[in-house]
Amino acid sequence: MNNIVKHSIRFFVLVIIQTMILNQVEIGLGVQIMVYPLYLILLPFELSTISLMLIAFLMGILIDSISNTYGLHASSLVLLAFLRPQLLSIFAPRDGYDPLKEGNVYEMGRRWFFSVFVMMLVIHHVWFFLMEVFRIDQLLYVLQKTILSVPLSYLLSLLLQALFIAKPKER
Repeated sequence: MNNIVKHSIRFFVLVIIQTMILNQVEIGLGVQIMVYPLYLILLPFELSTISLMLIAFLMGILIDSISNTYGLHASSLVLLAFLRPQLLSIFAPRDGYDPLKEGNVYEMGRRWFFSVFVMMLVIHHVWFFLMEVFRIDQLLYVLQKTILSVPLSYLLSLLLQALFIAKPKER
């Protein structure tokens, strides 16, 4: 399948899953499951920062307009898109990234995916919850929400990959 079509389908599927299903789930203790940051890690490694930030803004503003959250998702995703190249360079393989691979758990490995995606989720969630409460004296509440939300978001992202991304063929 053409990469543009594949990534466009992923874009809209993750927006629909987030807005129509996950934003309606009330777990308690401030837990919010957010899987749409998965889209940023699945984008090609060689994509420029400006392109990433534009795509992130479009996805975030679309989620915000449906969820009525006034830019929380957009600002969190744009920050994540800005930091993605630096995070990827920290965890880069010795030979660099293969442009034919994508950043999913099957092609990059569980250890790499866990390290990079959990770091991305922590940054995303801390920023999101800080902007949501917009008070520094609520830092413990932000950390509580982050600590409880990140594992659930990570596990659901793994499940979505298991359901929708084909494992590469063994040679």
